[in-house]
Parts: sequence; C-alpha cells; structure tokens
Amino acid sequence: MQQEQLKTFIKEKIEDLKGRDLIELDVTGKSTITDTLLICSGNSKRHVASIADNIVISAKQEGIQPLNVEGQDTGEWVLVDFGEIIVHVMQDDTRDFYQLEKLWS
Repeated sequence: MQQEQLKTFIKEKIEDLKGRDLIELDVTGKSTITDTLLICSGNSKRHVASIADNIVISAKQEGIQPLNVEGQDTGEWVLVDFGEIIVHVMQDDTRDFYQLEKLWS
C-alpha cells in the first residue's frame, strides 16, 4: 500500500469510530523518523484505545504490520507507528497539554 493509500485508510478507520479533530501534518524535512503525523482526539480512555485498536487490527487484516504501538495500556495517548506515517490518538487534555500541532507546524 502506498503512502497516500495508507493515509486514506487510516483516516477512514479513525472516522469509523468517530475520532474527532483529525489533523494531518506534513513533517517531511522537519523529522528524520516520519513524513506525516495524523493526530486525532477521543472522548475517553476507552474511546482512544478503541480508535487505535481499530487502526491496528484493520491494518493487520490488510497485511500491514505497524512498526510499534505505544500507550494502549493507559489510553491517554496512543501512538501507532507505520514508519512514514505516525498516528497519535489522544484525549483532549493530553492533546492540549502537548500541543503537537504547534510543535510541528
């Protein structure tokens, strides 16, 4: 799956579970580890974990193995690393505190 197709696929999986405030940041040239950050919000720990699980399970069903998944145990902030795309699923308070959009834009 090409990067644009993977990005669209991930966005659909976020929307399937009503992830909110989805933002795409192109960090090509700003980051040595990835090209794109996808950041969205969930309503609760369970919602955040469910969105991330939906992305991971759906990707695996398509034969795409995430490189790493972190934060599923807490549900405050779950990171799903696909290499060229890194997905951040966060609760509002955590997202407001870390302000990744400002950091990377």
